Amino acid sequence: MDLYNSSTYMSDLENTVNRLKLYDLKGSSVLITGASGLIGSYIVDVLLSANALYNMDIQIYALGRSRQRLSKRFAGIQSDKLIYIEQDIQNPLTFRCKADYIIHAASNAYPKAFREDPVGTMMSNLLGTYQLLEYARKSGSKRVLFVSTGEVYGQYDGQSEAYSEEYSGYLDILQARSCYPSSKRAAETLCISYQKQYGVDVVIVRPCHTYGPNTTSNDNRANVQFIDNVCSGKDIVLKSAGNQMRSYCYIADCVSGILTVLMRGDSGEAYNIAYSKAQVSIAQFASIVAEQTGHKVVFEIPDEEALSERTMINRQVLDSSKLERLGWQGKFTVEKGVEHILKIVTGL
Repeated sequence: MDLYNSSTYMSDLENTVNRLKLYDLKGSSVLITGASGLIGSYIVDVLLSANALYNMDIQIYALGRSRQRLSKRFAGIQSDKLIYIEQDIQNPLTFRCKADYIIHAASNAYPKAFREDPVGTMMSNLLGTYQLLEYARKSGSKRVLFVSTGEVYGQYDGQSEAYSEEYSGYLDILQARSCYPSSKRAAETLCISYQKQYGVDVVIVRPCHTYGPNTTSNDNRANVQFIDNVCSGKDIVLKSAGNQMRSYCYIADCVSGILTVLMRGDSGEAYNIAYSKAQVSIAQFASIVAEQTGHKVVFEIPDEEALSERTMINRQVLDSSKLERLGWQGKFTVEKGVEHILKIVTGL
């Protein structure tokens, strides 16, 4: 799939740039980790679009573990403002660039990784965050933005309609599946500790279930599988009743929220990224995809592997009012987000 030949994808990028007014980043340098992933790669595309549309002169450092994957993801892009950095952030950083802003979006964020590599998942979040905070401290970066997750809220308490940033629920720390939310929690605390002890300017975002056309091939989250099923001409397979309620966020909304916090968020604060009109159950998300493509949703008894990857969090609905006070507003319902993905996949 060539994202840049899709008029829908290019329109999404242009609209994201226009709603953000990225003047605060003009002439600056931005380092994005996880730059070939879902969130990181869209951030790179938005900044490239800002340069092309409004001559923002933003120097973009796209960091990933594989230069080959970076080159493939941004194939066709010709810009001297985009520089690839091949680096595993668990290891001591070897690059020498000076970045005004750091967006740390590198992380295993899909169930297969939690099952097969829980240690790597944890160390990427912990050591990677440490390496970048040290880099920011020593090089004098203006701000670090840490991309956390809505999973840090843990189990639903049966009372909160939507989680605000102050909520903290139960996590079973003796389950390997907790490698992701537990290490994200610890990494958040590390960020705040660097702010208090060393004066590093840090902000945190907690995206909900983010989806888009630019997912990676190893992403096996349920909503990604639903899209893959219908694009392969198959019915959607649901391996549970799908009653879990979720806040979903189309990638354009997610990244606009991230960049809003980067420019306007208060130092030392965390911000949820979710759209109140995009709260549906997993089964409802599947039904929306099925309805737009003429397919059915079929239920399948989960095998042991599927059960081991399943989160025990039954409700994950986030309150984004704190982010909205910065001037952000979601634009994409699930219906609209799915519609855009399907258009992009078909090249429209």
